[in-house]
Amino acid sequence: MLAAAFVGTAVYAQSAEEKGLQIAKAAEKADEGFGSSIVELKMTLKNKNGQTSERFLTTRTLELTEDGDKSLIVFESPKDVKGTATLTYTHKVGADDQWLYLPSIKRVKRISSNNKSGPFVGSEFAYEDLSSQEVEKYAYKFLKEEGDLLVVEQDPVDPKSGYTRRVVTYNKGKGYRLEKIEFYDRKNALLKTLTYNDYKLYKNKFWRALTFNMVNHQSNKETLLKFSDYNFGAELAEEDFTEVALKRAGS
Repeated sequence: MLAAAFVGTAVYAQSAEEKGLQIAKAAEKADEGFGSSIVELKMTLKNKNGQTSERFLTTRTLELTEDGDKSLIVFESPKDVKGTATLTYTHKVGADDQWLYLPSIKRVKRISSNNKSGPFVGSEFAYEDLSSQEVEKYAYKFLKEEGDLLVVEQDPVDPKSGYTRRVVTYNKGKGYRLEKIEFYDRKNALLKTLTYNDYKLYKNKFWRALTFNMVNHQSNKETLLKFSDYNFGAELAEEDFTEVALKRAGS
């Protein structure tokens, strides 16, 4: 009888990998259905001496369920980066597609998958950090639970990722929203920490942090993103996320 009970327990015990994947799927499901959005933001770059510079951007996002989301980021100011724009097609499986428009040469450059770990326009965000959070991009392992906070290790499937792993903190009580991500480099040393603050709930369902703070522990540099209110009524479509749209946005 005891043996049978033990076997029954073993069958239903959830592994750390299964629980990690379940949490990631719950987070994805909680954010489904937003459609598209436009948001303006201020990017503040801080160097290791504490000196800062500011940039202003607009981000457009289109939700796609059959594959990853599409996004278009355009720099509005200052003059030296005005018109620089990045288009990202996130894919659930395989490498993402990314293009960069440089107004100085009026050309679109494709970002190779070998360069995804490079810095996004001088910030502490890498190009791969611009991709949407797709469940298929990682292998998962549940680490711990602290009240409503669930900590999950995510190992990138892409061998060209700049990270060996990410340690992600979800808030189960707030729609599985992200609270923090720790990024570990190819040598498995802590590289960066991204914290999400000033959350606001839109349409009674979609949590959006209005402040992102990315700290690079190895360079002592920092990038702060401050978002204005999200516009979910823009009705964006696929034609707003093409190379033609990328050039037009940067011109």
